[in-house]
Amino acid sequence: MSKRKNTDSRLVYSTDGGRLCPQCQRPTVNCVCGDSRPASTGDGIVRLHRETKGRGGKAVTLVKGLPLGGDALKQLASQLKKKCGVGGALKDGIVEIQGDQRELLKTELEKLGYVVKIAGG
Repeated sequence: MSKRKNTDSRLVYSTDGGRLCPQCQRPTVNCVCGDSRPASTGDGIVRLHRETKGRGGKAVTLVKGLPLGGDALKQLASQLKKKCGVGGALKDGIVEIQGDQRELLKTELEKLGYVVKIAGG
């Protein structure tokens, strides 16, 4: 059998240095992109979850899958909290909004051009 050379493939993992940055193609420990590195976009759909676990029965809306990072994500989280008139937090790239605000957040995020789905119960 002859081996075909795949010309459109790119190296993702190397035993020499581990994972590589998708933007600069250097090992992640030597990445020069820093904060300008694009956030992982996943499938491009923003999902709104309602969660009560570990919160004393109080509902929180989680916004997952936003293709933003750093200051842009902080600004969007602040804008969404103000629109809902409630508090919240930004933890590990997930925006937490107090209360069940899924319908309001869906309309606001769709106005901003995101594809939004309500997920979970």
